[in-house]
Amino acid sequence: MKTVERWHSDRMRQDITLVRWGHDGAPVLILPTAGGDAEEIERHKMVRHLQDLVDAGHIRVYSCDSVAGKAMMHSWGDVGYRCWLLNQFHQAVAKEVVPAMQADSGHQLVTVAGSSIGAFNSVALIARFPQLFRVAIAMSGTFDIQRFIGGYTDDLFYSSPQRFIPGMSGPALDLLRQRFVMLASGTGAWEDVDESWRMADVLGAQGIPNRVDNWGPDYEHEWPTWWAMLPQYLRELLGVG
Repeated sequence: MKTVERWHSDRMRQDITLVRWGHDGAPVLILPTAGGDAEEIERHKMVRHLQDLVDAGHIRVYSCDSVAGKAMMHSWGDVGYRCWLLNQFHQAVAKEVVPAMQADSGHQLVTVAGSSIGAFNSVALIARFPQLFRVAIAMSGTFDIQRFIGGYTDDLFYSSPQRFIPGMSGPALDLLRQRFVMLASGTGAWEDVDESWRMADVLGAQGIPNRVDNWGPDYEHEWPTWWAMLPQYLRELLGVG
């Protein structure tokens, strides 16, 4: 069962779409790559590779537009706007997308996953809002995105886990230490497992549970890699299927 919901986000000053596949089970938010939209994971057959888990009612899959990623990829606005939009995108996911998911699936902690820039957003969201997310599955992560935005402002600092996690303390950090971040990468074409290791070092220095999995040279920065990774990690980390 597929549903599509669209609304205007005052936070981002533009529309956002949320799509759901499934009828029951643990809520899983899969964030698009780069500037992808909410239906990217269907076009690229990720939903098909999760179909047995969806049909069995183990998971309910959601995805939303990568609003800030699209601005990054197309160089919309100036640097300040792109950094602002990234910060606002995270706020919109936490305060609009997740509440819509919870209204649909019950008030459960969400598993968040993504590839490439979607992996960056997954780690950023669990680190910024550990009260909403239980696990982040970050595949083929690109965690230093200043080069894509083209500059730096305070909005980028507050949006980038490599930058803000070292200064975390207090109850937010205590709660984050009860969560888990999976960092998976191949070493084939266009992959850089060192990005995952650098992210792991930042997490580990603050006592945040994480694991790096190196899938080796046969796995490239492409959808077939993520087709293999995500079903395996959902089964492992959610104890389903």
